[in-house]
Amino acid sequence: MAANPKPVPTDISEEYYQIGERILDSFPKYRPPLDLFFYDEKVMQLIPYSRKGARLSNEQVEEVLQHCRDGNLFVSRADRAVYSEHISKQLDLILVDRNLKEGEIVTISLRALEERLEEVVNQPVQQFFTALHEDVAVVTEYLWEDKFRLKLFLKRLWGGRHSMVHQGVNTFVVGLWLLIGAKGSDLKRPFFNDAALGLLIHDIGMSKIPAFIRDKTKPLTPDERSKIPPHPLVGAQILRKTELYNDTVADAILSHHERLDGSGYPQKKTDISMLGRIAGVADAFSAMIQCRPYAPAMGLREAAQALFEDSKRFDAKFSSVILAGSVSGELAANSGEEATTEPRKGPL
Repeated sequence: MAANPKPVPTDISEEYYQIGERILDSFPKYRPPLDLFFYDEKVMQLIPYSRKGARLSNEQVEEVLQHCRDGNLFVSRADRAVYSEHISKQLDLILVDRNLKEGEIVTISLRALEERLEEVVNQPVQQFFTALHEDVAVVTEYLWEDKFRLKLFLKRLWGGRHSMVHQGVNTFVVGLWLLIGAKGSDLKRPFFNDAALGLLIHDIGMSKIPAFIRDKTKPLTPDERSKIPPHPLVGAQILRKTELYNDTVADAILSHHERLDGSGYPQKKTDISMLGRIAGVADAFSAMIQCRPYAPAMGLREAAQALFEDSKRFDAKFSSVILAGSVSGELAANSGEEATTEPRKGPL
């Protein structure tokens, strides 16, 4: 946005995005990927300037920049998919682009987190962890300004075919919701930031388990099954090789499969931290509402009820919140593509 963007008629702002310099900089300089319009103050109308993909001359590039600085450069909301793709790669733009609607910000944020987490899952090295951490910091800043914004994220849980990426993002959203409710005004920003990162990458150790085991629909062999319980320890080891390691992030990774009765893993401990309990409930719920190789997806209320009834292993203080949210409609999931494979018998 321009430093002092000019007000434009409501009918224009409803159908077009007013573009600022940082957003313009995210586009290819000579071939903008969407149609550009400028606001002609003389006739008080938007005038088409260039078509998407058309090559601009040096003079046009300068002219577009000047329109931008004057607060007169626009793109159509009909091109929101392209616009969102560019902002998702420079996510901090959501904090300065006041033309974005909250629903659009949520869509862009989820897309960015999924893209960054996919990179980490495929190659868990410092470069991609850093990029992910930067985007998490943007989302937590957005939520810290108004924690009620999380309600829009809760309406967009993933309930289709299971993946590590969707599992991480679901757990991130549900876990932060439970954390905000539990801590209230006692929640401190540094802990909030670290917990958010830990919840998002809590299952990163699974990236070291071969995909054929993760996706296998037939029963696992004893050797294949033995590779599953160490994955929280593997995740913590991966994190130790980065600059992001701290006790809070590690806690979410190490504790998300621990259970109150000691039946969990890898340490079989019963003295589980609050974040560990939240991670356990959020992770289990997130998995249950997705279609996994060994189990079909459960409905939100069905999954929440099952967790609440399993109070020997899962903290009912948190599972009851999920159950209430599923009953009230506070939670919603996108079912996505239906799975076509037969579920494998037995849990991972």
